[in-house]
Amino acid sequence: MKSSRFRRLGRALIALAALLEFSAVAQPLIVTTPLPRAIPRRASIIFIQCDGLGYGDLSCYGQTNYQTPNLDRLAAEGIRFTNYSAAPSAPVTQAAFLLGKDYSLARADVPLPPEAVTVAQLLKFAGYHTGMVGDWDLSGPNSPSVPWRKGFDQFAGYLDEPDAANFFADHIWSLPPHYSFDAKLNKFVRWNPSQGQPSAGREMLYQNTRGKNEYIPDLFTKAAMNFIQYSEPDPFNHWRPFFLFLNYTIPDGNIEVPTDAPFSEEPWPQQEKNRAALILRIDDSIGQLRQQLDKSHMTNNVLIFFAGGSIPKKTAEADPDFFHSNIATNDFRVPMIAHWPEHIAAGQVSGLDWSAEDFLPTAVEIGYAPTPTGVDGTSILAALGGRRQ
Repeated sequence: MKSSRFRRLGRALIALAALLEFSAVAQPLIVTTPLPRAIPRRASIIFIQCDGLGYGDLSCYGQTNYQTPNLDRLAAEGIRFTNYSAAPSAPVTQAAFLLGKDYSLARADVPLPPEAVTVAQLLKFAGYHTGMVGDWDLSGPNSPSVPWRKGFDQFAGYLDEPDAANFFADHIWSLPPHYSFDAKLNKFVRWNPSQGQPSAGREMLYQNTRGKNEYIPDLFTKAAMNFIQYSEPDPFNHWRPFFLFLNYTIPDGNIEVPTDAPFSEEPWPQQEKNRAALILRIDDSIGQLRQQLDKSHMTNNVLIFFAGGSIPKKTAEADPDFFHSNIATNDFRVPMIAHWPEHIAAGQVSGLDWSAEDFLPTAVEIGYAPTPTGVDGTSILAALGGRRQ
């Protein structure tokens, strides 16, 4: 018994001596340079754009012919900007948004050149899961600048404006997360990571080959909700944040809607009824997306932007005065709302002068991603946090 105690004591003394020796040897190797600041849990980012939405098309911006309650609530819980501007052309605004370039420079980048680096590529490089839903309108299907080659892990939408304006199209371009389109089999097949980058395909919407059964803006909303549901940051994906770009379109001229309710009995021209009904449908989609965020337990660390993507065209089909589309003939302001609980104080109205080119530097600062050279925009993160910009 005594010898056993001595053996245990001996092992303890040896361990103590080894620890002291290790400490003595290791002491000169202590690094005195402060460690870099750890990256905190980064916010997921949703940017919702609506091409053709005018400054006064929302009731929170002065519309009195109808109400947009979900967007009004988004504004009331965040910041409503009164000096956010868009280009006359949706593709130019989109190029500025993706590249962080001034509109006059972004105009030369439509379609996007192969070497152009987008905000989606930068965020993906920083560890974000990226997705786009809606109208791309910056390149054709055979271009090297299609969405799935410009940083988007998932895509559902259209590559050119004529297709995007058809709200009962019989096809959609799609890149599912784990499937690729096999042209020989004419279907999506399971993607093998060893095969490299998956490709997108033209997927038929057979319900619309038999009539007007699937409304494309509603389909965009469903796709966005699916992306949110399956992209929830959790321990299994190491709390990976996501970036979603959702791009709706209000076409110039003829607008198709499944129904013009609740404006059927209004004494308005039919196109004004249709346009108002579409805006209300988009407003309802915002409510659905927020409900999906609630279900996925993502109510705090998600930054939502909602903006107009281009000014409405003054056409004979819709009266710009009715929709308050422009404050003046040369005014390019469109709605912009930012919502980020616990970061953006509710009930703010800001006159900050900014535009789509400022989104890229803002997003990369939020995502701790590198900022490329040649960017014209300026981060507005300070203004979102209530600090002087």
